[in-house]
Amino acid sequence: MTFTKTSQKFGQWADSRANTVYGLGFSSEHHLSKFAEKFQEFKEAARLAKEKSQEKMELTSTPSQESAGGDIQSPLTPESINGTDDERTTPEVTQNSEPRAEPTQNALPFAHSSAIGKHWEAELATLKGNNAKLTAALLESTANVKQWKQQLAAYQEEAERLHKRVTELECVSSQASAVHTHKTELNQTIQELEATLKKKEEEIEKLRQEIDNARELQAQRDSLTQKLQEVEVRNKDLEGQLSDLEQRLEKSQNEQEAFRNNLKTLLEILDGKIFELTELRDNLAKLIECS
Repeated sequence: MTFTKTSQKFGQWADSRANTVYGLGFSSEHHLSKFAEKFQEFKEAARLAKEKSQEKMELTSTPSQESAGGDIQSPLTPESINGTDDERTTPEVTQNSEPRAEPTQNALPFAHSSAIGKHWEAELATLKGNNAKLTAALLESTANVKQWKQQLAAYQEEAERLHKRVTELECVSSQASAVHTHKTELNQTIQELEATLKKKEEEIEKLRQEIDNARELQAQRDSLTQKLQEVEVRNKDLEGQLSDLEQRLEKSQNEQEAFRNNLKTLLEILDGKIFELTELRDNLAKLIECS
C-alpha cells in the first residue's frame, strides 16, 4: 500500500493488490503530514516484522534440514556397526587362519562410535544456537503480543465507551422519526449554507476582481494625478511667463501711446510753425509787392 499527498489537505491511499484508491481529507496540513509519517512508520514496521518472520521461518527450516542430512550421513547403520554379511563371514574365516587380526576388527566400531559422537555434538551445538535464536525471537514476539494485547484492550475499552455513548444517545433520542426529520432539516440547512457559501465565495471572487480593478484604476489615477500636477506646475510657469509678457506688452503699449502723444504734440507744433511760416511768407510777399 502507498499513501500520496495530492494537495495541502488531501491524500490518496492506494492498494495495488485490491486495485483500489481511497481519498482522505484532513482538517489541516499538519494532520495530513502527521498521518503520512505514521503511515510510513507502520509500513516500515510491517516490513521489519515480515523480514523477522521470514528469518524465523528460515531458522526453523535450517535445523530440520541439518538433522535430515545428519540422518542420511549418519554411519549408525546395522551394516556399519555389525558389518555386512561378507564382513561377518570373512572374520570367521580369518579367525581360524589369522588370530592376530581380531583386535583391529574390534577397534573399528569404537572409531565409528567416536566419529558419531563428535558429529552429534556438533549437531547439538548447532541446535543450541538455533534454540537460543528461536528463544530470543519468541521473547520478542511475546513482548510484541503483550503490547498488541494492551493496544487491543485499550481499543476494546474505547469501543465499549463509544458503544455506551451510542446507547445513551439512542436512549435520549426517543423518537427516531423526529431525529430523521431533524437530520433531513439539517441536511437541507447544510445544503442551503453550502449554496450560500458558494454564492459568497463567488461574490468574494467578484470583489477581489473589483479590488484588483480598483487598484489598477488607483494606479492610473495616481499616474494621472502626477501628470496633472506636472501640467499644473508647467501651467503656472506658463502663466508667469504670460503675466510677464502682458506686463511687457502693457508697458510697450504705454510707451507707444506716449510716443504717439509726443508725435501728435510735435505735429501740432510743426503745423503751428508751418502756419506761421506761411503767414510770414504771405507778409513778405505783400511787402515785396508794396515796395
